[in-house]
Amino acid sequence: MSRKLILPLILLALAIGGWLGWRQMAGSKPAGVYKTQPVDRGDIVETISANGTLNPVVLVNVGTQVSGTIKRLNADFNSVVKKGDVLAELDPALIEAQLRQDLAALANAEANLNLARAKDKRAKELFAQKFVSQDALDQARQALDSAQAQVELARAQVARSRTNLGYTVIRSPVDGVVVARNIDVGQTVAASFQTPTLFQIAGDLKAMQIDTSVAEADIGKVQIGQVARFSVDTFMEREFEARVKQIRLNPTVQQNVVTYNVVLLVDNPEGKLMPGMTAHVSIEVGRHANVLRVPNAALRYRPQEAEEGGGKNGGKARGGGNQVYKLVDGRALAVKIKPGASDGSFTEVKGGELKPGDEVILREISAAKDKKGSAFQFRFF
Repeated sequence: MSRKLILPLILLALAIGGWLGWRQMAGSKPAGVYKTQPVDRGDIVETISANGTLNPVVLVNVGTQVSGTIKRLNADFNSVVKKGDVLAELDPALIEAQLRQDLAALANAEANLNLARAKDKRAKELFAQKFVSQDALDQARQALDSAQAQVELARAQVARSRTNLGYTVIRSPVDGVVVARNIDVGQTVAASFQTPTLFQIAGDLKAMQIDTSVAEADIGKVQIGQVARFSVDTFMEREFEARVKQIRLNPTVQQNVVTYNVVLLVDNPEGKLMPGMTAHVSIEVGRHANVLRVPNAALRYRPQEAEEGGGKNGGKARGGGNQVYKLVDGRALAVKIKPGASDGSFTEVKGGELKPGDEVILREISAAKDKKGSAFQFRFF
């Protein structure tokens, strides 16, 4: 065969091969390759996540009932105090002067009482001898009663002044630690309209509480006594334990979101947890042991046939929620299930046709391979 005929034959063979390859690629779809995971049995711990703030169980605001100037401070931040210890003292000069004035008024009232008693006695004697009228006797009795009332009034004023004098010494009402001091020596405090807060005293910090906000959708699952675990930013590598102490009925509404305050009790024997720390809380609301479970990724999987408007699998327009796809003979088969509790990674299967060992599809990986290169390759020989 001449060389002139060989070259056209080679070109014709190349053209036919290219056309056949194009037909093969256009007419056939590469088989799907899936990432799967077998259905198994295991434990599912259902939790609710929330953020909260660590607070002392007992936090007392110590104020003053009288006005005055701070004369002396006997406690500072972090001071450990006992009940009855002196925290601060106000200048008592004005109250002492008021007490002396009230004592003088009491002495004057007692002198008037003695005079009224003498007049009443004399009026009774004269009335018995018919020297004075009944009206004079009645006036003497009225003067005696008024003098006795004035004495009682003066005694009450003296008692008030003595009490106010005692209030110039600020004492701790509980055992605890001073966590806040809002005054300095020489500062004037006024208690005319509201009681000013001078100190904040936290009770025993070996026992603390976390105030968390739980959404209304989850509050029905929370029960008193449930175990919770939390971490704080300064000890992220460590997990602490708490228990649900109280579910407060007063709701909080912010931007149409309703939340409830859940109080958790925390043991703090080492004293590492401090008031005001932010706690990242996970409350255990349910534990399901040895249940049939599927990965949550399988509930979210949707095959390409469903995305393209339906296919041979007869699946819904979207997977997830109440169906998964299991791999049968290399194909995705839709299987309906009844989902139960979830821990964020797995979901309990409470009903359906799945059994342990079934391979459920998590995602497709054939598309990623198609990007690297086509299954058809044409070689030149």
